[in-house]
Amino acid sequence: MQTEMIVPARRPMKLIPAVLLAASAFCLFGLMQPLAGYPLLVAALATAILIDRELAKDLFLIAIGIGIVSTTSVEADVSWPSFFRIGTVLLLAVGVPFLIDRFVYRRKAITFPWRSREKKTKGEIAYLFAVPLLGWAILPFYFIRSGAYENWPVISDAGELGRFFVGVNAVGTWDELFFICTCFALLRRHFPVWQANLLQAVIFVSFLWELGYRSWGPLLTFPFALLQGYLFSKTRSLGYILAVHLLFDAIVFLAIVHAHHRDWIPIFWY
Repeated sequence: MQTEMIVPARRPMKLIPAVLLAASAFCLFGLMQPLAGYPLLVAALATAILIDRELAKDLFLIAIGIGIVSTTSVEADVSWPSFFRIGTVLLLAVGVPFLIDRFVYRRKAITFPWRSREKKTKGEIAYLFAVPLLGWAILPFYFIRSGAYENWPVISDAGELGRFFVGVNAVGTWDELFFICTCFALLRRHFPVWQANLLQAVIFVSFLWELGYRSWGPLLTFPFALLQGYLFSKTRSLGYILAVHLLFDAIVFLAIVHAHHRDWIPIFWY
């Protein structure tokens, strides 16, 4: 089994296919322009094959995930058909690259390390408590003042409320499994942390744009994506970054519901 990290080489050319791959995600999810996105995806893989075969193998896994997600709309929808359609697509987008890594490449480049051995620093622990407070202060202002909450459906009954809650948490979990544990981890095998982090953040934020975080949402989601990658590089703990994300998403859920029904959950200031 291949488990070691590839030492990032000083080969600027390797960035070309990685940037093309990130650009393809931006076109597919951010601009929703498949006629531009798919050629960029193919160009990224073709260029990687010419430059570095190991890089091509890793970009291929990311490209598979991006390609699978691009087969359907991920715009927020709490109807039962959409609930299962989006859930199936997201599951395949994580599962297929993972299975190829394990059983075709016969290695463990994609892992989901729930806990690291190191103790969390005081700053990391404090951040866990700060996340919901930051979300409470920022998210309602963003959703309501920008009108972005309208990108999510109006909840009209308990069933829809339950599916929305499950969906928000499921997508938040998937974000970390795919963008951090898959995209960032694979890119990190070839690039320094800061480069790999910027690349995964472009893919991450492009997906979030299609999901509904529009208007000036990227001003919030891009720093969040960068911070998640940075924290994962420091803690090596999926459990920690997932806790951060789900605490934030708990406020996302409450803020969107409140934005649609201002007499519900009147705990926000905006």
